[in-house]
Amino acid sequence: MDKYGLALHTSSPELGLALSNFAGDSRDHTWDLGRSLSTHLHQHLADFIEPQTWTDLAFIAVAKGPGSFTSTRIGLVTARTLAQQLGIPLFAISTLAAIAYSHYIDEASSLEKNAIITDLVKAVDLPAQRGQLFAAIYQVNQVNLGLIELLPDTVLMPEAWQQKLAQFPTISQIIHAPTNLGTSVSSVLELAYLNWQQGKLSEWSEALPFYGQHPVDY
Repeated sequence: MDKYGLALHTSSPELGLALSNFAGDSRDHTWDLGRSLSTHLHQHLADFIEPQTWTDLAFIAVAKGPGSFTSTRIGLVTARTLAQQLGIPLFAISTLAAIAYSHYIDEASSLEKNAIITDLVKAVDLPAQRGQLFAAIYQVNQVNLGLIELLPDTVLMPEAWQQKLAQFPTISQIIHAPTNLGTSVSSVLELAYLNWQQGKLSEWSEALPFYGQHPVDY
């Protein structure tokens, strides 16, 4: 297409940005910014989007968490402001879904060209506060190669997570999410693009964060 999609991932100290027209022109980059994310985000964003301009965007995607409360909030506020000012859709994508999708893409790319991809069920967990885990379970949708939520993003103790896993014997992979999450920004963009292709035009006001716990940074 002539227009581009832009994705922001700020759910960890690692900033991830991705841009694509889904027709051969794509790029992504990550920066380990730590606590300086809030002061450097806008400059990195302005530099990254060139030579494209804001009017070249068809939609924006943003990682909605779980992850760092402060960093996630910064990304959501930035993405909501941009989408509102530009009058374009904004898709809030789960951090855990992006990780699951990244692993699926890596797995699919390693298969033979004509190999049949069977149904894949992936469980993802990420350390939370107070000894708990953020967790979710997804199945690859063989129709559009998106993800189907079998267990939406939730927070629970490790023992309860093990009990949940036992309820899904078809799980093909259990993924322990890394500390820095920005490298999955391309998957945030791809999942949003699947929604955009299906005509799901999410308003900026509908893009809400998933914190899961009392808002504290970690």
